[in-house]
Amino acid sequence: MATTIVTTPASAQPPASVQPTASADPAASADTVTASNLSATAQFTNPIAEQRADPHVYRHTDGYYYFIATVPEYDRIVMRRATTLQGLSTATERVIWRKHSTGEMGAHIWAPEIHFIDGKWYIHFAAGRAEDIWAIRPYVLESSAANPLDGPWIERGQIQPPRPGFSLDATTFVHNGVRYLAWAEYVGNNSNIYLARMTNPWTYTGTPVMISTPTHAWETRGYRVNEGPAVIIRNGRIFMTYSASATDANYAVGLLTASTSSNLLNAASWTKSPNPVLASNSRTGQWGPGHNSFTVAEDGSDVIVYHSRNYERYLGNGYDPLNDPNRRTRVQKIYWNADGTPNFGVPVPDGITPIRLAAHDQPDRYLRHWEYRVRLEPNVTNLADSQFRVVTGLANSAGISLESTNFPGYYLRHRNHQLWVEANDGSALFRQDATFMARAGLADAGKLSLESVNFPGQYVRHRDGLLYLEAVPDAAGRASATFAVS
Repeated sequence: MATTIVTTPASAQPPASVQPTASADPAASADTVTASNLSATAQFTNPIAEQRADPHVYRHTDGYYYFIATVPEYDRIVMRRATTLQGLSTATERVIWRKHSTGEMGAHIWAPEIHFIDGKWYIHFAAGRAEDIWAIRPYVLESSAANPLDGPWIERGQIQPPRPGFSLDATTFVHNGVRYLAWAEYVGNNSNIYLARMTNPWTYTGTPVMISTPTHAWETRGYRVNEGPAVIIRNGRIFMTYSASATDANYAVGLLTASTSSNLLNAASWTKSPNPVLASNSRTGQWGPGHNSFTVAEDGSDVIVYHSRNYERYLGNGYDPLNDPNRRTRVQKIYWNADGTPNFGVPVPDGITPIRLAAHDQPDRYLRHWEYRVRLEPNVTNLADSQFRVVTGLANSAGISLESTNFPGYYLRHRNHQLWVEANDGSALFRQDATFMARAGLADAGKLSLESVNFPGQYVRHRDGLLYLEAVPDAAGRASATFAVS
């Protein structure tokens, strides 16, 4: 979709005491990037919602995104909708169902998910009994309303056949015309992931198959947990994320993978990745990311929706994360590795989500930093090395600066006409070296070129796999100074 790059104020930005010459004023150039000539990725401002955990977002054919999540009081189900993902942050929220005062569905209303199945809306959620709050089981609500916020909602009750023990986090997906139910269930001291075929949205059939149990050290911190399954099907494979360990700063996202041609009800069809695919990150200030869902952004890109806290706390010493209300809903783009597997990177910092820059003339290669030198490489599996947050120009508010995602406070800057990612030292020279005018792409007006603020007429360009600041007088040079935003 055609859009402009969104900027946000720079981290710890010092006063811009040195201004560039008038030639760097974007108003002086017809090539300045505008909403009509830059095709940029969808960007979001995190968090999307405060005190909303276990988020689930469903994009429906009516043009709306429907957002549902756990509230910290654990006593009701709330929903909001908007025509954009970012719009969910300000959309009016409505209570669509409240817990019972007695009996089943009377406590611990957890992890609701909304799905549209065979012409009706369904919400899968977990709940305890009013008289036994830890008798957690999966339940289902149904509505025939065009707008699920309007209801009414029918209680279909516990998923059938009823689960014998502590069970939660039910999700559903369709593959090859077959609908499946995946959920978490405690057996002994382990919370495992189970899978079964469904005959309708509240009934499964056959013997459930355990496809994952906590085995790695990162899955057993605080508790032995695999829970919160979510599915995305791409590139000939079914990817099922899940969350592991206690719901404090140890919480992390793991990944199971199966071939689309395999028997999903054969546990051997599923392979577990040895390391978490999304985990706490002290540099970006996000802790305990987990219990995610997937959706598609307005520009068609895949997005992960998850929760985290912006501080580090651990189970014990009087702290119980279940009583901590400050899990926040966040969204960020998923990228895909050359081998077809998803790359979630790190939980990005609060604020505007970052972008990547791919070379116009080598579209499979991205700007990334390596030992602080900026280079051009394909298949950057350490995704955050190639992600930059677009912020207001350090030396000129009309320009932009590019802040490293995994090194906040470090910026793309030129030094001796080479491009580096370095810490802002507060000097006027650094601010100028790290400020660029965003221009319509020199080789493709729908893309982006970066002109130096203090060396007008010189652009960021790649040469022999490295990035430089140089004049680009010929067609090959202009192509090397043009980048696609994703």
